[in-house]
Amino acid sequence: MRNDQGGSITAAMIAVMVAAVLQILTPLLPQLGIGEPIGARSDAVRTLITPAGWAFSIWGALYAGSLAFAIWQLLPAQRGNRLLQRVRWPAAGAFFGNAIWAAHTQVYGLSAISVAIIAWTLVCLLVIYRAGSDVRLSAGERWFVYLPLSALTAWLTVATTVNIAASLRFHGVEGGAAAALIGATIVVVAGLIAAAALVRGRGNLPYAAVFLWALAAIYAAGGQVAGLIAAACAVAALLVVGGAFVGARRVR
Repeated sequence: MRNDQGGSITAAMIAVMVAAVLQILTPLLPQLGIGEPIGARSDAVRTLITPAGWAFSIWGALYAGSLAFAIWQLLPAQRGNRLLQRVRWPAAGAFFGNAIWAAHTQVYGLSAISVAIIAWTLVCLLVIYRAGSDVRLSAGERWFVYLPLSALTAWLTVATTVNIAASLRFHGVEGGAAAALIGATIVVVAGLIAAAALVRGRGNLPYAAVFLWALAAIYAAGGQVAGLIAAACAVAALLVVGGAFVGARRVR
């Protein structure tokens, strides 16, 4: 996608940069005595589809990618980039959404409000995902837009479904004997959503890889406790691989 060189810095460019930094800083609030760590809040309402703790280390890469995108879109050569003109405000919305979600979760827990916030964040990212799937990308756009924001979209797709399950438990809605079946159903539905996104996104490999990472973490946790969860992870993984294959064939 061609660039129009030069141009002045806009409010959208600044918003992206500020939000990218804010989403990194907000999870540090407990170190200032405000709220409790997100991990502790998550453990308090852990369900069978809560990923194993090691999965959340991916946030280091997601934050780095978001920050790289925020810096790249500020460069003079990118100020007239037409793809960036379409995705800057949604990106700012997604980064601010991450920051607000972290602040709310640390102070109040994984309530229904946290679901609304993370759903908003995912919608913003899906707008970007679609925009990146509709155009021929330059090398810079692939590395600084397509790769980091597709990865973030995949993680938020899984996180939204996990957040819904955790929120139900937060509000006292327990699955009882049907908990494993409900969790397995949620995982398969998430896999169907991911497969559809991959077909629409021309076999987006960063999205597929991150989604499979999340499924592996769910299998490593709930999948070791309930056979239904393990089976659901396998089905969802097949759906993701199939969606990526079909999407890639559409390009060819």
